[in-house]
Amino acid sequence: MAEERTATIRAFGCLHDLLCEREEPTTVHLDVPEEGLPASEIARQLGLPLDLIEGVFCNGTVYPVEHVVLPGDRAAFVPYGTPGPHRFSLGLYAAGKVDTNAR
Repeated sequence: MAEERTATIRAFGCLHDLLCEREEPTTVHLDVPEEGLPASEIARQLGLPLDLIEGVFCNGTVYPVEHVVLPGDRAAFVPYGTPGPHRFSLGLYAAGKVDTNAR
């Protein structure tokens, strides 16, 4: 079986809208090296402004934008502006407060 070398990347909210406005795909299958890439680098490659990104969902968990995305991961960028109660339930509040990059 072939080894997975891509990560699936999406964007939510205004970040999704930005990609749509630029007529760019809103789901990208990106080649990722075995050691991974920081989500911030992926955002730069996609032209997403880092100052609009609050966190990145990766395989169902929210992390800071410095989180390393590995081949086979499913990730999505989350913009600032998520309403208060949802910030806690989704894990956005904690994403910037703890180093959750360890696996």
